[in-house]
Amino acid sequence: MKGYVFHGPGQSAWEEIPDPAVREATDAIVRVDAVTICGTDLHILKGDVPEVRPGTVLGHEAVGEIVEVGGDVRTVRPGDRVLVSCISACGRCRFCREAMYGQCRGGGGWILGHLIDGTQAEYVRVPYADLSVHPLPGAVSSEDAVLLADIFPTSYEVGVLNGGVRPGDTVVVVGAGPVGLAAVATARLFAPSRIVAVDVAASRLEAARKLGAETVADAREAPEELVADLTEGLGADVVIEAVGVPETFELCTRMVRPGGHVANVGVHGKPATLHLEDLWIKNVTITTGLVDTHSTPTLLRMAAAGRLPTAQLITHAFPLDSMQEAYDVFGNAAETGALKVVLGGQRHDSVAVPAQQR
Repeated sequence: MKGYVFHGPGQSAWEEIPDPAVREATDAIVRVDAVTICGTDLHILKGDVPEVRPGTVLGHEAVGEIVEVGGDVRTVRPGDRVLVSCISACGRCRFCREAMYGQCRGGGGWILGHLIDGTQAEYVRVPYADLSVHPLPGAVSSEDAVLLADIFPTSYEVGVLNGGVRPGDTVVVVGAGPVGLAAVATARLFAPSRIVAVDVAASRLEAARKLGAETVADAREAPEELVADLTEGLGADVVIEAVGVPETFELCTRMVRPGGHVANVGVHGKPATLHLEDLWIKNVTITTGLVDTHSTPTLLRMAAAGRLPTAQLITHAFPLDSMQEAYDVFGNAAETGALKVVLGGQRHDSVAVPAQQR
């Protein structure tokens, strides 16, 4: 088969590699129909994730069809169309028993495209298949479903749920990339009074507005002053950090109200200053987290009912074998306007969803 292989910082290729095989009785082999590229993949290519060894197939999000399962797999069988989660779960360790699958200590967690070969290939081996793949309803297309492998559960769990968004809240999302936009979309489910999106790119702010942000702000133009004006000087109830640089984290802590919540979703590669000289008295809660994907079944039901605007985040589509071109487009989003790119996107038998539900 072919797959997109990491050979070291700045080195990667779509090339011939061995077919995957069942190694453990809990494994499944999935023929990949659709994949996408994550910002984390770009970090790997830059050398920011040293745990990824040269020779590893990248990718941790996919939709495909089960072609083989190990003897202990009970919930799926060959022929089933499934979503491959970005997180694998052994189901037995302490963290899995608490639905903290991202912290799995039994050989799961974020392993696909990280510690083992990932999904950006024609076939992928998925460990612990019973808890790590999800059967797909026919009403959800492959293109839509693949966004539920990572960015939607990440934004929903680490941003919206960890942030404790409630009806009537003022929610600020800093960073209107794919995860930030998904945070805007899923925060709306809790009926906040307003959502403010902050970014430097006008195109992404416009996308945030279309997804439900009532107010948008250029990050270079003192957005904390705008938030103060909107909240009569109190600050935002919930601020979601979806960039991952020191400046945006510190901006978030300046915009949150006393008793409010900063939910960090962004992947940070450098230290950020925690200004406790200002924050100690404000009763502020700061949360961090790796996605656990415990919400994936819920999000799938919502997608099948037409309640998630997944398609609005897809800006570019490619054949599976155009992986390098897709990386070039996604990696140069400032020039290309890319939000999410999808490769493959093969459709199976599906049930039409009425237009008013889309």
